[in-house]
Amino acid sequence: MTSAERHAAARVWADRMHSILGTPATAGNSVTVLRNGNEIFAAMLAAIDGAARSVDLVTFVYWNGHVADRFAMALAAAAHRGCRVRVLLDALGGRKLDPDLLAVMTGAGCDVQWFRPLSDERVPQLNRANNRTHRKILVCDGEVGFIGGVGIADEWDGDARNEDEYRDTHLAVRGPAVADLQAGFLENWTAQNSDRLDPMAELVVAPPPVGESRCIVIRGVAETGSTEIWRMMLTLITCATERIRIASAYFNPGVRLSDELIAAVERGVSVDIMLPGEHADKRFIQIAGEASYGRLLDAGVTIRTYEVSMMHAKVMTVDGTVAS
Repeated sequence: MTSAERHAAARVWADRMHSILGTPATAGNSVTVLRNGNEIFAAMLAAIDGAARSVDLVTFVYWNGHVADRFAMALAAAAHRGCRVRVLLDALGGRKLDPDLLAVMTGAGCDVQWFRPLSDERVPQLNRANNRTHRKILVCDGEVGFIGGVGIADEWDGDARNEDEYRDTHLAVRGPAVADLQAGFLENWTAQNSDRLDPMAELVVAPPPVGESRCIVIRGVAETGSTEIWRMMLTLITCATERIRIASAYFNPGVRLSDELIAAVERGVSVDIMLPGEHADKRFIQIAGEASYGRLLDAGVTIRTYEVSMMHAKVMTVDGTVAS
């Protein structure tokens, strides 16, 4: 496929997703794929260290350790030099964070808040208390954004060389799509901190085009789950014509997704799925998902396992043209 053909195919996919999801794509973005902690953390920390105006971070996982220390120090340093630093931690994922480390950030002037405190009266029903934010977004100066699978924890450090170093994928984004990542942060921030919102200060201005990638930022909502993400996945699978590649840390497809993957194989699409192997961090999810593997394998789906370490990535590519 030539460059012109790839761009034409990307436009078709963008228009298709817009019509189904109602979310338009932004053109003119630069997207860099970062693999594993060595690349990911270095790029994120460099962006924080280079920020001149603002740093916004929301994450589910923030666990004590060397990586957590590095981020706390970098965020504190950004606040010391005059940046507005906002950190939103999920109350479940960050519940064991060392208070002294939290004090490093707040003492420097970082505004650190908790998403959905477990005792919060705004989450009275037990079934809603598990509606967490699993977003992992970092935006610096409104110009560069990061999104992907890594948590702020030592488990992700390194380069997936052994069972102690997770395998994961993150994206560094520049261009107009950064404004959509910023909006994703603000959606969670204002849900928990509406009294801290300054409407004039929160005007999000999209950066100018810097590349050739088209991006759609799709946000799952804690109250309703990941309905839009689910629709996006089904759309990609049902529209695939050549190949589908999936890497999933927690793959439990159920009947509907299995049916669509089998239908893709039946129309001639190559389907290849990569899953965690013996180092899976949540064996119970792995066991639950395995009930669906027989149908998929019998239909011609290829299922592989990653055996070096825990594979935490959640990536899908379709026809070599679109990725999520």
